[in-house]
Amino acid sequence: MREPESSSEDLSFSLVRGDPWFRVQRSIGLIPAEGLGIGRRCLVFAAVTWLPIALWAELSQRALPGAVDEPLLRHFGVHSRCLLAIPLFLIAEAVGDYLPRQLIPYFVSSGLVAQENRPRFVQAVRASERLRDGWAAWALMVAAVLVFVVVDRDPARRHELIWASGARPTGDGFGFGAWWFLFVVRPTFVLLLSAWVWRLVVCTVLLWRILRVPLELVPTHPDRSAGLGFLEDLPFIFSPVVLGMSVVMASRWGHDALYHQVDVYSLAVPFAVYVAAVLVVFLGPLALFFRRMLTLKRQALLEYGALVGQHGRLVRKRWIAREPVESSPLLAAPELGPVIDTVSMYEVVDGIRPSPLGMRSLMAVVVPAVVPMIPVFAIQVPMRSLLLQVLKTLL
Repeated sequence: MREPESSSEDLSFSLVRGDPWFRVQRSIGLIPAEGLGIGRRCLVFAAVTWLPIALWAELSQRALPGAVDEPLLRHFGVHSRCLLAIPLFLIAEAVGDYLPRQLIPYFVSSGLVAQENRPRFVQAVRASERLRDGWAAWALMVAAVLVFVVVDRDPARRHELIWASGARPTGDGFGFGAWWFLFVVRPTFVLLLSAWVWRLVVCTVLLWRILRVPLELVPTHPDRSAGLGFLEDLPFIFSPVVLGMSVVMASRWGHDALYHQVDVYSLAVPFAVYVAAVLVVFLGPLALFFRRMLTLKRQALLEYGALVGQHGRLVRKRWIAREPVESSPLLAAPELGPVIDTVSMYEVVDGIRPSPLGMRSLMAVVVPAVVPMIPVFAIQVPMRSLLLQVLKTLL
């Protein structure tokens, strides 16, 4: 059952509500008529993915150390996908539904979109909803996941299934638990992750369309983003997604460090590349504002520089040179105030950021990317030294 399309008066937007994945789940009762049923779905997905594997491993004596060299218990990647990453991807849907509903209408309520430009803004939101709700991208994602499941033969990934085979897995001799992981757990994980990649694309397209609507930006706005500072919270939508990705990566690295003598220092470069990549990917939508903000700042510095200069010359002429000054609206303007206020106004303009990126945006991505890795590096690096390095990196 398709969600009714929003009316022209409704400015809210959700990255989740109404897309094909949402409609399928609602049609089979996973998502209730009201709300998103996040808790219920987390339990269902965790049970469907992890419980069959755990039960089979226990019945075949492959869950705990003893019968096999590397039991299921030691393969953290299996547990992290089922019990942490997949539920985190579902939890992110609640954030992806709530935050855009708060942020997108603020463009109009804050005055950034003038009343005469409201129809264009609504058109941009509705076009992005149609993109979100289309089946084509989801069909491609499902097809790509199926191809990935069939053709993937990565030996490193097969190592995660050594607990489900009497010998080192080569593709033969797998038990039920391995096949369940290959054909249920991994496709579910990849599909949910792909869904969030697509939602990131939809979010980027929405912001790009909004940028094409004339915006009433305010160079002297105290948020140092010309009134767009509220968008700094947008990356929090993807924090659970980044956390889920990092948990899976950390679980594999932790297994290698604990049971295969991998030097955690050798992971420093891949880890740095990973953090840089997630920063670029998940902060990318806000980078769309770079050109607009740079142009605004350049023009505003000229305009406000001229205003402050004219005001300063009049003040100097009257109070330093002691020359008569005819009544000037500029000197009498209450909104300008004394010289120190005009200087402060210019400094605010000079401090405009190149995009609505700030410390909160960075923390929304960096913290969930870094935190799961701390236990991995703590295997070899003293915890005190590790925490100091993390704090220096963040601060």
